[in-house]
Amino acid sequence: MTTTDNHIAVIGAGPAGLMAAEVLAQGGARVTVYDAMPSAGRKFLMAGRGGLNLTHSEPLPQFMARYRAAARRLQAAIEAFPPDALRAWSEALGEPTFVGTSGRVFPKAFKASPLLRAWLRRLDASGVRFAFRHRWTGWDGEGRLVFQTSEGAGAIAAKAKVLALGGASWPRLGSDGGWVTILADKGIAISPLRPANCGFTVAWSDVFRTRFEGQPLKGIALDFGAHSLRGEAIVTRAGIEGGAIYALSAELREAIAVSGEAVLHVALRPDVDRAELTRRLSASRGKQSFSNFLRKAAQLSPIAVGLLQEATIGTGQSLSAISPERLAALINAVPIKLTGVAPIARAISSAGGISFDELDADYMIRKLPGVFATGEMLDWEAPTGGYLLQASFATGAAAGRGVLEWLRR
Repeated sequence: MTTTDNHIAVIGAGPAGLMAAEVLAQGGARVTVYDAMPSAGRKFLMAGRGGLNLTHSEPLPQFMARYRAAARRLQAAIEAFPPDALRAWSEALGEPTFVGTSGRVFPKAFKASPLLRAWLRRLDASGVRFAFRHRWTGWDGEGRLVFQTSEGAGAIAAKAKVLALGGASWPRLGSDGGWVTILADKGIAISPLRPANCGFTVAWSDVFRTRFEGQPLKGIALDFGAHSLRGEAIVTRAGIEGGAIYALSAELREAIAVSGEAVLHVALRPDVDRAELTRRLSASRGKQSFSNFLRKAAQLSPIAVGLLQEATIGTGQSLSAISPERLAALINAVPIKLTGVAPIARAISSAGGISFDELDADYMIRKLPGVFATGEMLDWEAPTGGYLLQASFATGAAAGRGVLEWLRR
C-alpha cells in the first residue's frame, strides 16, 4: 500500500463519507475512500429499498427541532447544506426530487440505486479512488492508518483522515461500531451506541402473537408522557415496531433504561370522542359475539379487538364485562407495557457516538489533529422522515470543508 503526502483518506463509503470525498475532490485534494465492504453505500441502498427519503420539506426551524439536544451542534452544518441544497445536488446528478403528501422528499426514481450510481460516476470522474474490502483497525506506531485486507494488514500514510464509519445498526451492511474501542483507547469521549428508530419488546400472549404477528395497527394515535402523535405500528412476534413507534423511540428507550419498562397508550379510534364511543357501546348487541359487536359498533379491526383483550389479561375481568363508559375510555387509551428495546442490529439507526465536545467547529477531533469525524459516528439521533440522511450529508460536507481549511492553515 503506497500513498503521497497530499493524500486524504476517507474511511467509510456511506453518504457522509462520499459527501466528504466529493467536497474534498472539488477542493483539489487527492482522495481515496476506504471501506470494509465489497461496494459503496450498502446501508444507503437498504434505506432506499422501499423509497429513498432524502430529506424533508418543512421549514428549517421545525426541521432542526427534530434533532432534539443535538440541534445546536448540527445547526451550522445543516444551514450550510440545507434540504434545498440536497435536492439541488440530487437534481444535478440527474435525479430530480418531489415532495410526498407527508412532506417527505424523494427522488422521482424513488429508489436509491440510480442516485448512487450517478454519484459514484461523478466521484470517479473527479478523481476519487476507492479501496474496498479494507477494514480499518487503527494506527501504527508511525501514525499511519492500518487496514486489514484479504492480503493481510497494511499501513497507509495520509495527510488528513475523515472517519465516516457509521453507527452500529445493520452491522451486516458495514456499520458495526468496531471503531468505538479504537477511538476510546485514544482518550476520545464516546457516548455508548444505542438503538434508535427501533422496535420494543412486549410480552404478548401466545394467542395474540400467533394470530396477529406481522399485522398493522392503522389510524392510531400514540401517547407517552408529554408526547402524542398519529401513525401506524406493526405487531411483531417479540413486540411492536413501525413509524409511529420509531418517532417515540428515544423517549421510550430512555424510560426503559431508567425504570426497566415503559407503558405506551394507544388510541384505536382517535377521531371518535369518549361520549360518542360510550353511546355506540351502550346499544344492545343482541345475539352477536362481543368481538363482532365491537367491530360493528366501534369500527374496530380484529387486531384492535385483540389488543383490547390483551389489556384485560391479569385483571380478573373479561372485556365483555366492562361498562360502556370504561370500555370507551380503554379504546382510546389501551396500555401496552414495553419490557425492553429491540437489538441495535435491527434498529434503523443508532444513538450515541463521539461527543461533540471532542470536535472543533470544522469537525476535527481536537486530540487527533488532522483526523475528522462525521455522520452517524457523532452523538446525535433523529427520527425517520429524511432527517437521518440530511444530517449525514450535511456533516459529511462540513468535514470535507474542514479538511480543506485545515490544509490551507
